[in-house]
Amino acid sequence: MTRRTRSRFLIAALLCLGVATTAYAWSRLGHGLIGELAERHLDPKAKAEVARLLAGEPDPTLGGVASWADDLRNTDPDRFKATSRWHYINAKGGGCDFDLARDCPDGNCVVGAIEKQRAILADRSQPLDARRDALKFVVHLVGDAHQPMHAGNRTDSGGNGYQISLRTPLEPEAYAKKNYVDGVMGTNLHSVWDYYILADEGLSLKQYADRLDKLPWPPYAAPSASDVDAKGWAAESCRLIDARGIYPPEHKLDGAYLDAMRPLAEQRVRQAAWRLARLLNETIGEQAP
Repeated sequence: MTRRTRSRFLIAALLCLGVATTAYAWSRLGHGLIGELAERHLDPKAKAEVARLLAGEPDPTLGGVASWADDLRNTDPDRFKATSRWHYINAKGGGCDFDLARDCPDGNCVVGAIEKQRAILADRSQPLDARRDALKFVVHLVGDAHQPMHAGNRTDSGGNGYQISLRTPLEPEAYAKKNYVDGVMGTNLHSVWDYYILADEGLSLKQYADRLDKLPWPPYAAPSASDVDAKGWAAESCRLIDARGIYPPEHKLDGAYLDAMRPLAEQRVRQAAWRLARLLNETIGEQAP
């Protein structure tokens, strides 16, 4: 077994939670990368406030709490159910111009939830626990908004209904092994984007973060007001689905698709991290009102 193969199996064992489910956005690796990279780009005041708010957490870092909103499925099912619509937005009228009155009723979508939780985080009159949870939601949901499968206009539940047979060395956890036969995983396009594209590199979170952090920042031509515009992030994700051919014409995939889409997935991770850092700097950091 090669070193790369061993690393892949280790990543699979550690990060495979949610591989074949429909509720997750990015994997632990993807969300962890966004949190880790964002924390590296916080200003000193924001970094200190993050440390204060997360004191007492098992892993008191942005990367450490980045999957908390998904983990509610197991730790607090009622709260997970109540917040499940916060993880995505769908343009019911087609196109990528989201109408929040139509597509985000009562603020129950990823755009509305980011705005609401950011307001709680910014309000220092709120209880510490409320602001801590708001921070954890913001970290997670900014990542969700940058995952193309979480902001679209199709009727297949963000690719959950688009079935895929994926040839991969990454074995699922025991509960999903019935879908893994002779090196082929029966899954869906949503899960391919959540997990397999990044995990197939076989890197640990720190290794991956270090590699991505060496690339130029910010991760696009020029910063703009859209850097703190959740609706703009979602529209950007939506447009990428067709512009970059994210839906494959065939339902049988292998590493070639993962390799072809990985640069885009890494770009979205880096954009999410940069924008999360800027949002936090402007909310609880030196740029805050």
